[in-house]
Amino acid sequence: MEKTLNISMWQKRLEDFAKERDWDQFHNPKNLAMALSVESSELVEIFQWLSSEQSENLDEKSLENTTHEMADILLYLIRLSSKLNIDLEDALEKKFEINKSKYPVELARGTAKKYSELKSE
Repeated sequence: MEKTLNISMWQKRLEDFAKERDWDQFHNPKNLAMALSVESSELVEIFQWLSSEQSENLDEKSLENTTHEMADILLYLIRLSSKLNIDLEDALEKKFEINKSKYPVELARGTAKKYSELKSE
């Protein structure tokens, strides 16, 4: 059975979690964005000195650490979206459409160039 992410449910759970611990005072957008950056750096650190091949074949401990860091990133992102009243699903849909426009298949297929470097022949 396919799982779906219920962002609203997680926003409520994280809000309750913070309130129960009197952490809401620390959960302003600046602090949450900084915490999100720290967690992203912790994820990067796992892969920092691995080869491309090693990064695709993580050992059990590295995979567990990666899973935890990805969850931390998602939790902070959801909490930040809640604080800023950003509808993540709507934002994701809009940004996906922007990216489709920036990277048309006929120009972007098989290249890692930035959208500003793509040119039609």
